[in-house]
Amino acid sequence: MMLTFDHETLGQRVLFGTGAATVNLAAEVSRLGAQRVMVIASDFETEMARMVSADIEVVLWHHDVVMHVPIERAEKARAAAAEHDIDLLVCVGGGSTTGLAKAIAMTSHLPIIAVPTTYAGSEATNVWGLTEASRKTTGVDTAVLPVTVIYDAALTLSLPVEMSVASGLNGMAHCIDSMWGPRRDPINAALGAEGIRALSQGLPLITANPSGTEGREQALYGAYLSAVAFASAGSGLHHKICHVLGGTFNLPHAQTHATVLPYVLAFNAPYAPDAETRIAVAFGTAEALTGLQHLRKRLDAPKALSDYGFTADRIAEAVAVVLPAVPDSNPRPVSTENLTRLLQGALTGEDPAVLLGL
Repeated sequence: MMLTFDHETLGQRVLFGTGAATVNLAAEVSRLGAQRVMVIASDFETEMARMVSADIEVVLWHHDVVMHVPIERAEKARAAAAEHDIDLLVCVGGGSTTGLAKAIAMTSHLPIIAVPTTYAGSEATNVWGLTEASRKTTGVDTAVLPVTVIYDAALTLSLPVEMSVASGLNGMAHCIDSMWGPRRDPINAALGAEGIRALSQGLPLITANPSGTEGREQALYGAYLSAVAFASAGSGLHHKICHVLGGTFNLPHAQTHATVLPYVLAFNAPYAPDAETRIAVAFGTAEALTGLQHLRKRLDAPKALSDYGFTADRIAEAVAVVLPAVPDSNPRPVSTENLTRLLQGALTGEDPAVLLGL
């Protein structure tokens, strides 16, 4: 069979080393010649951010970080960066922190150095997201891709096991969605499969030994691969659903992704046999859903959207908002009826295998 595809690789420097974040950040700030640095970190991550930034001069600290990046908070941060004549953004934290840095870069074109403390993967994509009037809008812009990512597993040690699991499964969702994204190709499929393998090995190690770094290194490695694959393949059905659940109903980002993932996999797998086989091989199981569910059981993963405040009376609105955004590339036709059924299953934590026969 002849291979024909169009693949674009995003340019980004990656520095990976446990215990090396402070040294690596100082070296990157020097390499970039930055003089007026703005550090973005939530209140929770401020102490860690100050440790990481100990060897650089910081002109402005910004801690007003909110999940799903409300437009009002983005505009406030943009104004602060402009007022202080910032020439480099450093974000230390999870996806919300990185998202705020991207919101600033989108209008200012300032470079970003991202120092992730979770497995969200936003640091390795050129995708931005903003929420306004209970609607989350996402887009792609090369200006928001961090020029450098500094990975340090020691910075994830404070992430509780429960949140590590949810965040890691968010990364897993990037891997799986890349298998049928609108720009999928053999390269991002290979990266996604390796991401699945790394995350499925790393996350159980974290739950078994939360104070160790071996599992956290594997999870960070897998999260990076998942994000690169996702940035290349584009946003698939899973992410369209979760962006609506988060932006419209303010559900927690990582837990929502972790909960919805098996339902989308069960929904699409029978219609994408090549992708299903690749995912199953990455898990080391005969079937993709079996591999994911075995992992989720080991991790005691999030099970039902109802646990996070979603209710049955919101399903119709969610379906109405999701449907127009579903990519034409999705392997299975999506209708009001079957999308409603998918969300009903995710709401209650029903066995996702029932969706295989829909």
